[in-house]
Amino acid sequence: MKRVAVLTSGGDAPGMNAAVRSVTRSAIFRGLEVVGVRRGYEGLLEGDLIPLTKSSVGGIIHRGGTILRTARSDRFRRPEGINEAVQQLKSFDIDGLVVIGGDGSFRGAWELVDRGFPVVGVPATIDNDIAGTDMTIGFDTAINTALEAVKKIRDTASSHDRLFIIEVMGREAGFLALEVAVASGAECVLVPERPVELGRLCDKLHYARNRGKTHSLIILAEGVMAAHELAEQLLDTGGYDSRITVLGHLQRGGSPTAFDAVLASRMGTAALEGLLEGQKGVMAVYRHGGMELVPLSLAWEQKKRLNHELLDLVEKLSI
Repeated sequence: MKRVAVLTSGGDAPGMNAAVRSVTRSAIFRGLEVVGVRRGYEGLLEGDLIPLTKSSVGGIIHRGGTILRTARSDRFRRPEGINEAVQQLKSFDIDGLVVIGGDGSFRGAWELVDRGFPVVGVPATIDNDIAGTDMTIGFDTAINTALEAVKKIRDTASSHDRLFIIEVMGREAGFLALEVAVASGAECVLVPERPVELGRLCDKLHYARNRGKTHSLIILAEGVMAAHELAEQLLDTGGYDSRITVLGHLQRGGSPTAFDAVLASRMGTAALEGLLEGQKGVMAVYRHGGMELVPLSLAWEQKKRLNHELLDLVEKLSI
Protein backbone atom coordinates (compact mmCIF):
# COMPACT_ATOMS: atom_id res chain seq x y z
CA MET A 1 0.00 0.00 0.00
CA LYS A 2 1.51 3.29 -1.17
CA ARG A 3 -1.29 5.85 -1.28
CA VAL A 4 -4.39 6.18 0.91
CA ALA A 5 -7.33 8.56 0.87
CA VAL A 6 -9.54 9.95 3.62
CA LEU A 7 -13.00 11.50 3.42
CA THR A 8 -15.65 12.83 5.78
CA SER A 9 -19.29 12.10 5.07
CA GLY A 10 -22.72 12.72 6.55
CA GLY A 11 -23.34 15.28 9.28
CA ASP A 12 -20.28 17.08 10.60
CA ALA A 13 -19.08 16.38 14.13
CA PRO A 14 -16.47 18.11 16.32
CA GLY A 15 -13.30 16.04 16.10
CA MET A 16 -13.55 15.11 12.43
CA ASN A 17 -10.57 17.36 11.67
CA ALA A 18 -8.57 15.69 14.42
CA ALA A 19 -9.33 12.33 12.79
CA VAL A 20 -8.26 13.61 9.35
CA ARG A 21 -5.02 14.86 10.90
CA SER A 22 -4.44 11.53 12.63
CA VAL A 23 -4.97 9.46 9.48
CA THR A 24 -2.74 11.79 7.49
CA ARG A 25 0.19 11.95 9.87
CA SER A 26 0.04 8.25 10.76
CA ALA A 27 0.17 7.40 7.07
CA ILE A 28 3.08 9.77 6.42
CA PHE A 29 4.87 8.29 9.44
CA ARG A 30 4.56 4.90 7.74
CA GLY A 31 5.89 6.25 4.43
CA LEU A 32 2.60 6.57 2.56
CA GLU A 33 1.16 9.34 0.43
CA VAL A 34 -2.19 10.75 1.54
CA VAL A 35 -4.96 12.48 -0.39
CA GLY A 36 -8.13 14.05 0.97
CA VAL A 37 -11.48 13.69 -0.77
CA ARG A 38 -13.48 16.88 -0.55
CA ARG A 39 -17.29 16.84 -0.15
CA GLY A 40 -17.59 13.16 0.68
CA TYR A 41 -18.77 10.64 -1.88
CA GLU A 42 -19.99 13.38 -4.21
CA GLY A 43 -16.50 14.82 -4.33
CA LEU A 44 -15.10 11.35 -4.95
CA LEU A 45 -17.33 10.94 -7.99
CA GLU A 46 -16.18 14.33 -9.28
CA GLY A 47 -12.52 13.58 -8.65
CA ASP A 48 -12.23 16.43 -6.14
CA LEU A 49 -9.11 15.15 -4.38
CA ILE A 50 -6.26 17.12 -2.83
CA PRO A 51 -2.87 16.06 -1.45
CA LEU A 52 -2.56 16.10 2.34
CA THR A 53 0.78 16.78 3.99
CA LYS A 54 2.09 17.22 7.52
CA SER A 55 1.77 20.97 7.18
CA SER A 56 -1.64 21.01 5.49
CA VAL A 57 -3.20 19.29 8.52
CA GLY A 58 -1.25 21.38 11.01
CA GLY A 59 -3.36 23.43 13.41
CA ILE A 60 -6.65 21.69 12.63
CA ILE A 61 -6.88 19.38 15.64
CA HIS A 62 -9.02 21.87 17.58
CA ARG A 63 -11.07 23.18 14.65
CA GLY A 64 -14.74 22.29 14.46
CA GLY A 65 -16.45 21.03 11.32
CA THR A 66 -14.35 19.37 8.64
CA ILE A 67 -11.75 20.96 6.37
CA LEU A 68 -12.64 18.33 3.75
CA ARG A 69 -16.30 19.38 3.92
CA THR A 70 -19.18 16.98 3.46
CA ALA A 71 -22.14 16.63 1.10
CA ARG A 72 -25.03 14.34 0.21
CA SER A 73 -24.71 12.29 -2.97
CA ASP A 74 -27.74 10.84 -4.73
CA ARG A 75 -25.52 9.49 -7.49
CA PHE A 76 -23.53 7.38 -5.05
CA ARG A 77 -26.69 5.61 -3.93
CA ARG A 78 -27.06 3.99 -7.33
CA PRO A 79 -25.00 0.94 -8.44
CA GLU A 80 -23.52 2.78 -11.39
CA GLY A 81 -22.42 5.61 -9.11
CA ILE A 82 -20.68 3.20 -6.73
CA ASN A 83 -18.89 1.53 -9.64
CA GLU A 84 -17.80 4.95 -10.86
CA ALA A 85 -16.45 5.76 -7.40
CA VAL A 86 -14.31 2.61 -7.42
CA GLN A 87 -12.93 3.57 -10.81
CA GLN A 88 -12.11 7.05 -9.56
CA LEU A 89 -10.18 5.61 -6.62
CA LYS A 90 -8.21 3.37 -8.94
CA SER A 91 -7.55 6.18 -11.43
CA PHE A 92 -5.88 8.17 -8.63
CA ASP A 93 -3.78 5.12 -7.68
CA ILE A 94 -5.38 4.93 -4.24
CA ASP A 95 -4.83 1.65 -2.44
CA GLY A 96 -7.09 2.17 0.59
CA LEU A 97 -9.71 4.55 1.95
CA VAL A 98 -10.65 5.77 5.44
CA VAL A 99 -14.26 6.96 5.77
CA ILE A 100 -15.09 9.21 8.74
CA GLY A 101 -18.83 9.41 9.41
CA GLY A 102 -21.96 7.68 10.66
CA ASP A 103 -24.08 4.69 9.67
CA GLY A 104 -25.15 6.13 6.30
CA SER A 105 -21.52 6.80 5.42
CA PHE A 106 -20.60 3.27 6.45
CA ARG A 107 -23.29 1.75 4.26
CA GLY A 108 -21.66 3.53 1.35
CA ALA A 109 -18.24 2.31 2.46
CA TRP A 110 -19.56 -1.25 2.59
CA GLU A 111 -20.65 -0.99 -1.07
CA LEU A 112 -17.07 -0.12 -2.00
CA VAL A 113 -15.77 -3.06 0.06
CA ASP A 114 -18.30 -5.31 -1.66
CA ARG A 115 -16.67 -4.36 -4.95
CA GLY A 116 -13.26 -5.32 -3.64
CA PHE A 117 -11.89 -1.96 -2.47
CA PRO A 118 -10.26 -1.75 0.99
CA VAL A 119 -12.13 0.65 3.31
CA VAL A 120 -11.93 1.18 7.08
CA GLY A 121 -14.39 3.39 8.93
CA VAL A 122 -14.06 5.88 11.78
CA PRO A 123 -17.37 6.49 13.63
CA ALA A 124 -18.07 10.22 13.94
CA THR A 125 -21.53 11.49 14.87
CA ILE A 126 -22.89 13.58 17.73
CA ASP A 127 -25.78 11.09 18.00
CA ASN A 128 -23.53 8.30 19.39
CA ASP A 129 -25.88 5.78 17.73
CA ILE A 130 -23.26 3.49 16.16
CA ALA A 131 -23.38 -0.02 17.61
CA GLY A 132 -20.02 -1.60 18.38
CA THR A 133 -18.39 1.48 19.91
CA ASP A 134 -18.86 2.97 23.36
CA MET A 135 -18.39 6.51 22.03
CA THR A 136 -18.40 8.22 18.66
CA ILE A 137 -16.37 11.28 17.72
CA GLY A 138 -18.28 14.48 18.49
CA PHE A 139 -20.65 13.07 21.12
CA ASP A 140 -18.77 14.38 24.14
CA THR A 141 -18.46 17.86 22.62
CA ALA A 142 -22.15 17.99 21.73
CA ILE A 143 -23.06 17.04 25.32
CA ASN A 144 -20.94 19.86 26.72
CA THR A 145 -22.23 22.38 24.18
CA ALA A 146 -25.84 21.51 25.00
CA LEU A 147 -25.08 21.50 28.73
CA GLU A 148 -23.74 25.06 28.65
CA ALA A 149 -26.95 26.20 26.96
CA VAL A 150 -29.16 24.33 29.43
CA LYS A 151 -27.37 25.88 32.40
CA LYS A 152 -28.10 29.35 31.03
CA ILE A 153 -31.73 28.45 30.41
CA ARG A 154 -32.05 27.20 34.00
CA ASP A 155 -31.00 30.66 35.21
CA THR A 156 -33.85 32.36 33.37
CA ALA A 157 -36.29 29.55 34.18
CA SER A 158 -35.69 30.02 37.92
CA SER A 159 -35.97 33.80 37.60
CA HIS A 160 -39.40 33.63 35.95
CA ASP A 161 -40.84 30.46 37.52
CA ARG A 162 -40.97 28.79 34.12
CA LEU A 163 -41.28 25.31 32.70
CA PHE A 164 -38.78 25.01 29.84
CA ILE A 165 -38.72 22.33 27.14
CA ILE A 166 -35.26 22.03 25.58
CA GLU A 167 -35.07 20.06 22.34
CA VAL A 168 -31.71 18.46 21.54
CA MET A 169 -30.53 16.54 18.48
CA GLY A 170 -29.98 12.81 18.16
CA ARG A 171 -32.31 11.68 15.35
CA GLU A 172 -33.96 8.45 16.51
CA ALA A 173 -31.61 7.94 19.45
CA GLY A 174 -31.78 9.39 22.95
CA PHE A 175 -28.11 9.20 23.96
CA LEU A 176 -27.47 12.93 23.75
CA ALA A 177 -30.69 13.90 25.51
CA LEU A 178 -30.09 11.43 28.33
CA GLU A 179 -26.53 12.52 29.07
CA VAL A 180 -27.53 16.18 29.01
CA ALA A 181 -30.46 15.51 31.33
CA VAL A 182 -28.31 13.75 33.92
CA ALA A 183 -25.50 16.30 33.74
CA SER A 184 -27.86 19.30 34.00
CA GLY A 185 -30.06 17.93 36.76
CA ALA A 186 -33.16 18.19 34.56
CA GLU A 187 -36.48 17.09 36.06
CA CYS A 188 -37.51 15.02 33.04
CA VAL A 189 -36.06 13.50 29.88
CA LEU A 190 -38.01 12.17 26.90
CA VAL A 191 -36.24 9.76 24.54
CA PRO A 192 -37.40 7.66 21.57
CA GLU A 193 -36.44 4.46 23.37
CA ARG A 194 -39.13 4.89 26.04
CA PRO A 195 -42.83 5.65 25.33
CA VAL A 196 -44.05 9.09 26.39
CA GLU A 197 -46.54 8.98 29.29
CA LEU A 198 -48.03 12.45 29.38
CA GLY A 199 -50.18 11.75 32.42
CA ARG A 200 -47.19 10.57 34.43
CA LEU A 201 -45.14 13.56 33.25
CA CYS A 202 -47.88 15.99 34.32
CA ASP A 203 -48.16 14.28 37.70
CA LYS A 204 -44.44 14.69 38.22
CA LEU A 205 -44.53 18.38 37.31
CA HIS A 206 -47.53 18.87 39.59
CA TYR A 207 -45.74 17.14 42.47
CA ALA A 208 -42.68 19.35 41.97
CA ARG A 209 -44.83 22.49 42.05
CA ASN A 210 -46.65 21.39 45.20
CA ARG A 211 -43.40 20.86 47.08
CA GLY A 212 -42.32 24.40 46.28
CA LYS A 213 -40.23 23.97 43.13
CA THR A 214 -40.50 27.15 41.08
CA HIS A 215 -39.13 25.92 37.76
CA SER A 216 -38.64 22.70 35.80
CA LEU A 217 -36.61 21.59 32.79
CA ILE A 218 -37.60 18.91 30.30
CA ILE A 219 -34.90 17.62 27.95
CA LEU A 220 -36.54 16.38 24.75
CA ALA A 221 -34.84 14.24 22.09
CA GLU A 222 -35.85 15.43 18.63
CA GLY A 223 -36.81 11.87 17.62
CA VAL A 224 -39.71 11.87 20.10
CA MET A 225 -41.59 14.90 18.76
CA ALA A 226 -41.01 18.59 18.12
CA ALA A 227 -40.77 20.83 21.18
CA HIS A 228 -43.81 22.89 20.17
CA GLU A 229 -45.89 19.69 19.91
CA LEU A 230 -44.98 18.70 23.45
CA ALA A 231 -45.73 22.22 24.68
CA GLU A 232 -49.20 22.04 23.15
CA GLN A 233 -49.87 18.60 24.62
CA LEU A 234 -48.77 19.68 28.09
CA LEU A 235 -51.03 22.73 27.89
CA ASP A 236 -54.01 20.66 26.78
CA THR A 237 -53.38 17.78 29.22
CA GLY A 238 -52.16 19.48 32.37
CA GLY A 239 -52.61 23.21 31.77
CA TYR A 240 -48.85 23.82 31.86
CA ASP A 241 -47.65 26.97 30.13
CA SER A 242 -44.13 26.27 28.93
CA ARG A 243 -41.35 27.92 26.95
CA ILE A 244 -39.33 26.05 24.36
CA THR A 245 -35.74 26.20 23.16
CA VAL A 246 -34.51 24.21 20.17
CA LEU A 247 -30.71 23.96 20.29
CA GLY A 248 -30.47 22.59 16.74
CA HIS A 249 -27.20 22.72 14.82
CA LEU A 250 -25.52 24.70 17.58
CA GLN A 251 -24.65 21.26 18.98
CA ARG A 252 -22.59 20.30 15.93
CA GLY A 253 -20.22 23.23 16.01
CA GLY A 254 -17.27 24.32 18.08
CA SER A 255 -13.87 22.98 19.00
CA PRO A 256 -13.80 19.36 20.14
CA THR A 257 -13.34 18.65 23.83
CA ALA A 258 -10.07 17.08 24.94
CA PHE A 259 -11.86 13.71 25.05
CA ASP A 260 -13.04 14.00 21.43
CA ALA A 261 -9.67 15.25 20.18
CA VAL A 262 -7.91 12.30 21.81
CA LEU A 263 -10.58 9.82 20.69
CA ALA A 264 -10.38 11.05 17.09
CA SER A 265 -6.59 10.84 17.13
CA ARG A 266 -6.69 7.27 18.42
CA MET A 267 -9.39 6.16 16.00
CA GLY A 268 -7.71 7.71 12.97
CA THR A 269 -4.43 5.98 13.69
CA ALA A 270 -6.17 2.66 14.42
CA ALA A 271 -8.04 2.86 11.11
CA LEU A 272 -4.85 3.54 9.16
CA GLU A 273 -3.03 0.70 10.90
CA GLY A 274 -5.98 -1.57 10.08
CA LEU A 275 -5.66 -0.76 6.38
CA LEU A 276 -1.94 -1.55 6.45
CA GLU A 277 -2.69 -4.88 8.12
CA GLY A 278 -4.97 -5.81 5.24
CA GLN A 279 -8.25 -5.17 7.05
CA LYS A 280 -11.29 -3.98 5.12
CA GLY A 281 -14.98 -3.60 5.86
CA VAL A 282 -14.25 -2.77 9.50
CA MET A 283 -14.35 0.32 11.70
CA ALA A 284 -12.01 1.49 14.43
CA VAL A 285 -14.00 1.65 17.67
CA TYR A 286 -13.58 2.60 21.31
CA ARG A 287 -14.39 -0.27 23.66
CA HIS A 288 -13.66 -0.52 27.37
CA GLY A 289 -10.99 2.16 27.05
CA GLY A 290 -9.15 0.56 24.12
CA MET A 291 -9.20 0.53 20.32
CA GLU A 292 -10.63 -2.41 18.37
CA LEU A 293 -11.62 -3.20 14.79
CA VAL A 294 -15.16 -4.52 14.34
CA PRO A 295 -17.34 -5.12 11.24
CA LEU A 296 -18.81 -2.04 9.60
CA SER A 297 -22.13 -3.85 9.32
CA LEU A 298 -22.68 -3.51 13.08
CA ALA A 299 -23.56 0.13 12.40
CA TRP A 300 -26.85 -0.79 10.72
CA GLU A 301 -27.45 -4.43 11.67
CA GLN A 302 -27.51 -3.81 15.42
CA LYS A 303 -29.34 -1.15 17.39
CA LYS A 304 -27.24 0.45 20.09
CA ARG A 305 -28.92 0.21 23.47
CA LEU A 306 -29.59 3.19 25.67
CA ASN A 307 -28.25 3.01 29.22
CA HIS A 308 -31.42 2.44 31.25
CA GLU A 309 -29.44 2.93 34.45
CA LEU A 310 -29.13 6.59 33.48
CA LEU A 311 -32.84 6.80 32.69
CA ASP A 312 -33.61 5.52 36.17
CA LEU A 313 -31.05 7.94 37.58
CA VAL A 314 -32.97 10.93 36.19
CA GLU A 315 -36.08 9.65 37.97
CA LYS A 316 -34.28 9.09 41.27
CA LEU A 317 -32.36 12.36 41.38
CA SER A 318 -35.22 14.65 40.28
CA ILE A 319 -37.49 13.85 43.22
